[in-house]
Amino acid sequence: MTKPRIAITMGDPAGIGPEICLDLLSDSSLAELCAPIVFGDAEVLRRCAEQTKKSSDFTQMGRDDLESAIGPCVLDLGLMDTNQLKPGAISPACGQATFGYVTEAIDACLSGHIDAVTTCPANKEALQSAGVPHPGHTEIFAERTQTEKFCMAFLSGKINCSLVTVHAGYEQVPGLLSERRIAEVIKLTRETHKKLLGKEPRIAVLGLNPHAGENGMFGNREEERIIQPAIDAMRAEGCDIVGPLPPDTAFTEGQRRQTDAYVCMYHDQGLIPVKAIAFESAVNVTLGLPIVRTSVDHGTAFDIAWQGKADSRSLKSAVRLAARLAI
Repeated sequence: MTKPRIAITMGDPAGIGPEICLDLLSDSSLAELCAPIVFGDAEVLRRCAEQTKKSSDFTQMGRDDLESAIGPCVLDLGLMDTNQLKPGAISPACGQATFGYVTEAIDACLSGHIDAVTTCPANKEALQSAGVPHPGHTEIFAERTQTEKFCMAFLSGKINCSLVTVHAGYEQVPGLLSERRIAEVIKLTRETHKKLLGKEPRIAVLGLNPHAGENGMFGNREEERIIQPAIDAMRAEGCDIVGPLPPDTAFTEGQRRQTDAYVCMYHDQGLIPVKAIAFESAVNVTLGLPIVRTSVDHGTAFDIAWQGKADSRSLKSAVRLAARLAI
């Protein structure tokens, strides 16, 4: 069987993306599973390899060679002027290059030249300074693929969480919740985990307020008005589902053993337990897209960029998951 071809976007050149891409390119176990193709700049990778004492023995190709690439290799897009590159520093040039790596990879996936995309971290401030009108990768993928129903999820062997709202301040969250949106995220979560598990997943939905509202004592009865109706609707469709669960006890070891996936109402409600329990192995996945997209679950780590200290385990986990989902 032909191995899936995975595009790995290099991420912000000034962050740890180049370093973890170098680790990926030299990992023979990944090459046995898939054909990894780094979408980035070869000269940036060589400079990073020299500074971090990593191997720069990789195969380089141009856009015209993509169709015949079998990986592991680097698609040299030539988007970053290395004279404008300062490791660990935010710059519009790096933001623009990051955006270019991502859009090139999305287009290659949509055209069938590759089978999935895995993204290294982008810096939101650098993207903004480059005039990119999106706060992050998820929104870029949704707009580029013309997808309306999507959500961010984090998957690992220890805990899986999907998010109803993502990059929004706390005061905005209640106004962004609706029965329709919550049911949509539950459905996307169910479809993905059925594919991964080969069975109906057990999904736990969290409440918004402390103690899941305590029968209206806390909040504005979001649990009764919005969350419970969404749960009931999805249960009527055959979903194995519980909730709304009190957020403070939802992630105990006993509850995790009974749960295949959680649906969380806002960013930190899901990300705090994910990063506390599975920081090194969790993978960011965008559910609902017409293409497979996975990502590391960490940021650009400018404080340790190009110092040989970056941990590439999350990237490797993301590529492995992309290969599974692409089949």
